[in-house]
Amino acid sequence: MTLGGLDDLALVERARAGSREAAGELFRRHWEPVWKAAYALVGRRALADDIAQDALVRAFGALEQFDATRPLGPWLKRIAVNRAIDELRSERRLRLVEPTEFDQAAERREPDDVIVAAVRELDVGKRLVVVMHFWLGYTVTEVADALAVPAGTVASRLSRALAQLRADLEVERADSA
Repeated sequence: MTLGGLDDLALVERARAGSREAAGELFRRHWEPVWKAAYALVGRRALADDIAQDALVRAFGALEQFDATRPLGPWLKRIAVNRAIDELRSERRLRLVEPTEFDQAAERREPDDVIVAAVRELDVGKRLVVVMHFWLGYTVTEVADALAVPAGTVASRLSRALAQLRADLEVERADSA
């Protein structure tokens, strides 16, 4: 049986035992979702590369701490999200990050790209809760825990962010009509 036919738990057990091949297969399986989680928060490809790589290195170094009764993917994404949040905090990015590929995508006027660009325009606090809740599937409580804020603050930010997005997308739709 090739390693590709094994489930994540079996690969984790082999990686814990020192199998480089198992670790490599886990890396191949989970690189893209981990990278996307980082990119959704920081909006820069090179920074997302660094964060995803660091998150996976940290995760593989801490496989002994992984709770094998839970799925691996969300654990890896959580590590990446935490690293992205740390990076945003360390760079004191309380305002918008410089324009990135998001802005170029919006210029093409592709529907999904317009939504991504609208989310990109949110202030960091609102953007974090929107990405974590709607794109990464975190509950309000999980977002609150990750950001170290009360759940009511997360709910409030989500509400304000959705109102802002609705207004921005209506303007976008009116401008393109």
